[in-house]
Amino acid sequence: MTETQRTPGAAEPTAPTASVLSAQYAPGEVEQRRYEQWVADGLFTADAAGDKPPFAIVLPPPNVTGSLHIGHALDHTVQDALTRRKRMQGYEALWLPGMDHAGIATQNVVERQLAASKQSRHDLGREAFVEKVWQWKAESGGKILGQMTRLGDSVDWSRERFTMDEGLSRAVLTIFKRLFDDGLIYRAERIINWCPRCLTALSDIEVEHSDDDGELVSIRYGDGDNAIVVATTRAETMLGDTAVAVHPDDERYQHLVGTEVELPLTGRRIPIVADPHVDPAFGTGAVKVTPAHDPNDFEIGQRHNLPSLTIMDEHGVVTVHGPFLGLDRFEARPAIIAALRAEGRIVAEKRPYVHAVGHCQRCGTTVEPRLSLQWFVRTGPLAKAAGDAVRDGRVRVEPPELTKRYFGWVDNMHDWCISRQLWWGHRIPVWYGPQGEVVCVGPDEQPPAGDGWTQDQDVLDTWFSSALWPFSTLGWPDETPDLAKFYPTSVLVTGYDILFFWVARMMMFGLYAMDGRPPFHVVMLHGMVRDQHGKKMSKSFGNVVDPLDWIDRFGADATRFTLARGANPGADVPVSEEWVQGARNFCNKLWNATRFGLSNGATVEGDLPTEELSTVDRWILSRLQHVIAEVDEQFEAFELAKVCDTLYHFAWDDVCDWYLELSKPAMTPQRQRVLGHVLDQLLRLLHPITPFVTEELWTTLTGARTLVRAAWPAADRALIDDAAEREVADLQRVVTEVRRFRADQGVKPAQRVVARLEGLDAAGLAAHEGLIRSLARLETPGDEFAATAKLSVGVGVTVELDTRGTIDVGAERARLGKDKAAAEKEAAQCRAKLDNPAFTDKAPEAVVEKIRQRLAAAEADLARITGQLEAL
Repeated sequence: MTETQRTPGAAEPTAPTASVLSAQYAPGEVEQRRYEQWVADGLFTADAAGDKPPFAIVLPPPNVTGSLHIGHALDHTVQDALTRRKRMQGYEALWLPGMDHAGIATQNVVERQLAASKQSRHDLGREAFVEKVWQWKAESGGKILGQMTRLGDSVDWSRERFTMDEGLSRAVLTIFKRLFDDGLIYRAERIINWCPRCLTALSDIEVEHSDDDGELVSIRYGDGDNAIVVATTRAETMLGDTAVAVHPDDERYQHLVGTEVELPLTGRRIPIVADPHVDPAFGTGAVKVTPAHDPNDFEIGQRHNLPSLTIMDEHGVVTVHGPFLGLDRFEARPAIIAALRAEGRIVAEKRPYVHAVGHCQRCGTTVEPRLSLQWFVRTGPLAKAAGDAVRDGRVRVEPPELTKRYFGWVDNMHDWCISRQLWWGHRIPVWYGPQGEVVCVGPDEQPPAGDGWTQDQDVLDTWFSSALWPFSTLGWPDETPDLAKFYPTSVLVTGYDILFFWVARMMMFGLYAMDGRPPFHVVMLHGMVRDQHGKKMSKSFGNVVDPLDWIDRFGADATRFTLARGANPGADVPVSEEWVQGARNFCNKLWNATRFGLSNGATVEGDLPTEELSTVDRWILSRLQHVIAEVDEQFEAFELAKVCDTLYHFAWDDVCDWYLELSKPAMTPQRQRVLGHVLDQLLRLLHPITPFVTEELWTTLTGARTLVRAAWPAADRALIDDAAEREVADLQRVVTEVRRFRADQGVKPAQRVVARLEGLDAAGLAAHEGLIRSLARLETPGDEFAATAKLSVGVGVTVELDTRGTIDVGAERARLGKDKAAAEKEAAQCRAKLDNPAFTDKAPEAVVEKIRQRLAAAEADLARITGQLEAL
């Protein structure tokens, strides 16, 4: 077997020719055909019974309602690149796909369909409605899974999971029962995030905050010496006030602590209490306390045994008897302010007052903090275990600087509200008896029988089942071969924006369920995709990118390369259409380079020659070894942006711009073999990032069936040749300097110039004179040669050129003289500013630094222009 590392059953190679490849790469003619072949051949299917070392990633499950957006495309590109490389390295690589049932979002979709026919879920009843949702999923859900194939995701489709499939539902019931029995799940009245539109509690991640224009109203409670002023952005909640709080050390109010004050509009008297939560420097230093409608007020109420008065129903409508009864909260607010103004209670009003307001992620409704009877996870011991796993090194966070933010979350975590007032989801497995009995039922247990027993109406937060994803998808609670082979998983790839919500919860449940074994060894956090100017993508900005549109227009590989080229741990990823066009050009460059190789006899057959190789061949082989080592190091550090940059410059600069050009004059059998090897290794290195074009090119080059399971390149230090690298670097410098001179003088690229080369022997470049002349478009001098320009290259080579007939020397000198005068003026102005203490001491450092940069640029221009004038 040759180094193509054919997979078992692969076809024997045939002599490849360039005619097999079309003149230009057409992604649409390759991608679907190749992907279907990969799946049909089972190349993405992992074998839990195999003896290869495991590598596993679980795909963060997209919502069943979702479509592939640019954030998904980045996330999937990173995961696919890591998985494909490990598969090529000989690991049993599992990338496990699946979907989230997305409780609120999915229920909303189906409820909107019912509303279109003037029905509600209550008209159907719970059982029929849930069946309707399952029907919708079968017909319309999961569109994103098909879109993942467009991107080239090498997931194991045979293991696809859904958070409400039978196995995962059993896992949910199992862990709920264990947590309940261990006292880590309880039911209590607490302040939660409530959506008056979706009519359900929300988790923190389901609330999006924005800075909104509101109003800040200062209200006087009481009269005379006992009066106290509070400020609020939610005046309607004053109907539920049960106290006013001040700081214990605030001398302004010490005489009032322990007294009572009348609550305007209600006639109720409420106490003034001292509580350390109050910030005496904010506003008047006194705050109204509404325990049933504010989380901080609830805590104050608990400390001072204050009553909690709920003044709004689940729709956000006022329920307090009086003139405001039946008003929506946003109708009640101006009405209450008007009534207070009429009584002379308004001290100050500020509009607009910009403040952070929470909105339901699904419908955009302003979230209402609300006291409600809900189910909670007692997170204290679970969160401590999640923090300890990172502190003791069992789990590594990349980049490490985000570890501090992780600790900031898990070390200060509140108990987690896990109940949702929905019908679609995992129904809470708790039954209530006629005598107040509460029974939690596990997956293998029968619920209580008899009259009067009812099951809890709520379902679990979608994130509850998602928190089990790394082990439930592998078969837990059963001891399955998958669980034994692939848990803990190798790396979790996700955005830093959900580090606190999803990652922390997976850590808590994984450590709890799996006896202290974390769900993954590494958490790799990438940034958010932004536009080329660094702005967040938003429909309102008009800068949202549809990855499927890019795939249609530029191909999946160009889309993936664009995203990966910005993907370093923790860093946001800027993208633009100009960049994806550049990535498409890169794919075309690879295509043309391989076609050139095939048309010139490049081959992978036979052993790679190591004796009697030319300097140029030894140079490219040496450069290849460095690139392999660099790419390995960058992959291990999850620095995909650096991987792309390294391979881009090696492919474009070293291989295409130099090696192929240096090879054209003499395509010997040894060189054909070296060229075949370089193309073979380059395509392997690029395959994790750009799988489609590399598969098409590599299989044509080698005759093997697939690149997916071909061996990953390994650097061979025996092929590193420092002398060859120095020699070719000197050659490149000579050619580059001549090319730069030609461009500066306006000589057309194709025009040949007569030149004499001196110092080649001493520089060790005499053997390359023909190559230098070929690449620099230089003719050998004859008897009539007369040097009109002279270049001194740093390697000790002098190039004398006869530019007669190619440039107007007088006109060129005049042009350069004007450029020199402008550069001198710029440099003088910059030096004058930098020499002036009045400027350097007073101007912002950024402004001073900009002047320094302008001076450096002007001095560089002067040096260049002076050199050009001397050459003339």
